[in-house]
Amino acid sequence: MERYRRYSDASSIILPMIDIVLIFGCFRVAGRLIMQTWAFGGYYPFFFAIFALLWWILSGHFANIYRVDKLITYPEKLLYLMRTFLLHASIVLVVVLALQMYWLPLRYLFAVYSLAVTAVVGGRFLLTFLYRTYHQHIARPHSRFVIVGAGDSGQELYRFLASHDPVGNQFQGFFADEPVAAGLRPLVRGPLADLKKYCLRTQIDEIYFSLPLDQHSLIEDLSQFADEHFLAFRIVPDFSGTVRKDVNVYYYDHMPILTIRHEPLHIRTNQVLKRVFDIGFSLTVIIGLFPVVLSLLALLIKLDSPGPVFFKQMRPGKRNHLFPCYKLRTMSAGHGQPELQATRVDPRVTRVGRYLRQYNLDELPQFFNVLLGHMSVVGPRPNMISQLEEYSKHIRTYQMRHAVTPGITGYAQVNGYRGETKAPQAMKKRVEYDLKYLETWSFGLDMKIIGQTIWNMVRGEKNAY
Repeated sequence: MERYRRYSDASSIILPMIDIVLIFGCFRVAGRLIMQTWAFGGYYPFFFAIFALLWWILSGHFANIYRVDKLITYPEKLLYLMRTFLLHASIVLVVVLALQMYWLPLRYLFAVYSLAVTAVVGGRFLLTFLYRTYHQHIARPHSRFVIVGAGDSGQELYRFLASHDPVGNQFQGFFADEPVAAGLRPLVRGPLADLKKYCLRTQIDEIYFSLPLDQHSLIEDLSQFADEHFLAFRIVPDFSGTVRKDVNVYYYDHMPILTIRHEPLHIRTNQVLKRVFDIGFSLTVIIGLFPVVLSLLALLIKLDSPGPVFFKQMRPGKRNHLFPCYKLRTMSAGHGQPELQATRVDPRVTRVGRYLRQYNLDELPQFFNVLLGHMSVVGPRPNMISQLEEYSKHIRTYQMRHAVTPGITGYAQVNGYRGETKAPQAMKKRVEYDLKYLETWSFGLDMKIIGQTIWNMVRGEKNAY
């Protein structure tokens, strides 16, 4: 979801037209620099039409690049512009190759993009600077506003508008009945009962309502008051006060949808990205390491103790569906206690197995599980069936860690919560980290966890036994 969805209709038409004029100028200058001519004939007008039309389409999609007010910062604007140009260049390159437009010299193409990026970014920043200078020194504030409620939602709105556009949006104060922190008291104008009187004797343009949505009568009363006195009444919902939990808002097309828990791995594009990486990473490990490393480890296991090389155990995966989890055997065969956790001086663990566990090498066969889709490279570790049954009774959020595909390594493991869980709080902390991973997932976080796991494998882990 884009951070800002609305911008003026004039900006959505005028600014793209300015962009096209600047881009046309860049085409002419590039022709002069590379072709040594101001002429603009042959296939070049056709290429300009493709270039300009594609920019118009993409820039309309990334609407934030047409904001010139202070609700979007210069670094944010530069990020959106560069992201749009990179996507534009990728599509143009595909079109050039597909249509076999070999008459376009690479030097000319590079010159066009260099000039276009410089002209459009420079032009946008100049227009933004002029717009903000005008509103800061010449135009009167376009909004004098008050906030009803001084809770988290109201304070967040105040901080946002005060940091992004303190001149265009002049804050007049909070109105709240609830107690507020000492540092916030100077900003509170009075209780809710004084709000209407204050609006009548002071020039106010907007009233922001930031209390829980269950106060229907108050919302209706203030909305009617605003209509009668030509004020804008806006609602910044305090969902946490309504449902007593943190709430996230995302958009399905233009429809806002609330969710109690942030779940980035329930977004289809994130799932595809993670799965593509899992397949690529697991194939790299299997093809690159297994022929030598796995063969050597298998030989050591066979020489150390009788029994099979691999160990297979059914584990609960995504949505508690059981799957065969593969590992290198680290315990003596036939010990008869497959559901009992390993302890620090466990007699079942073989000599070679102790080293395999310390350096996480016993988990290598699970890359086959990743390739088959049973597991992911990074995710909550799949516990044993007995642990699922036991901890589900005592830890309310335990089942939630099974909402995603389990992993070979995880956020809890790289933070030291792995191995035996005899301490009462050990599994609770592990679940806490697993849920934090689910709520804050990003591709960068996966890369960080993988890097930390490799480092832990090199130095060995004290809780791995």
